[in-house]
Amino acid sequence: MPPLNALRAFEAAARLGGFQAAAEELCVTPGAVAQHVRALEEYLQAELFTRHARGVALTPLGQGALARFTQAFDGLGEAVQHLRAEAGGEVQIAALPAIAQLWLTPRLPALRKALPDLRLSVTALEGPPNLVRDPFDLALFFGGDGLILTEDALMPVAAPGVGWDAPRLSDATWDEDWPRWLSSMEQNHTGPKGAVHSLYALAVDEACAGAGILMGHRALIAPHLADGRLVALGKALALPAPLVLTSPHDLTGTGPVARLVRHLQENP
Repeated sequence: MPPLNALRAFEAAARLGGFQAAAEELCVTPGAVAQHVRALEEYLQAELFTRHARGVALTPLGQGALARFTQAFDGLGEAVQHLRAEAGGEVQIAALPAIAQLWLTPRLPALRKALPDLRLSVTALEGPPNLVRDPFDLALFFGGDGLILTEDALMPVAAPGVGWDAPRLSDATWDEDWPRWLSSMEQNHTGPKGAVHSLYALAVDEACAGAGILMGHRALIAPHLADGRLVALGKALALPAPLVLTSPHDLTGTGPVARLVRHLQENP
């Protein structure tokens, strides 16, 4: 049988449409993916991809094999997830950085107090993981199918006393928030453009410090609004993507993941 890494590289490249995307998913270089695929082709003495200047395309042989390999690796992933759940180890949570910092972290002390035997690990990711294959028990992101934890809305916010002519703060994650809100409200911002932060949580801290106006995500800054650290400077624009929890596990049982999810639901 060919090496497992070669089979994984082929399946990922075939499913995602290229070596670059496969490399990002597998956390290797595109060259490593290409090398693994070439080794598999040499084993088969047949081409699975045609190479051209703009990338690669599946041959009929590769296209015909894709569904079986995807099913096989999905089945392997599901078996590993089941094994992890039965072992009862650490609960692994994947979350968007802003959600991990502003929504989940403030809830961790109460979570540890309510479930003292629970062991948690939180990983910040820019996009949702593949819960069939990646070793995560829960994922917290905006949008998608799953358990809705809270709705979200956009609104300009600032520290008390900061006016509409203050600098406009933004972040690299949601750089379209300002244009989206201004367009919807048919409004203009007269102040200068302020700092662009790499993390949304940093932009929230700057807004709380009076550095300018931030386009706030209500799902993440609700505590700041409740205690007066931030105040709204305009109407809320409802967003179609709520904060959603997804999991590969049965959430109706008594296991650690199910108990964690119930606590989050009961303590919004």
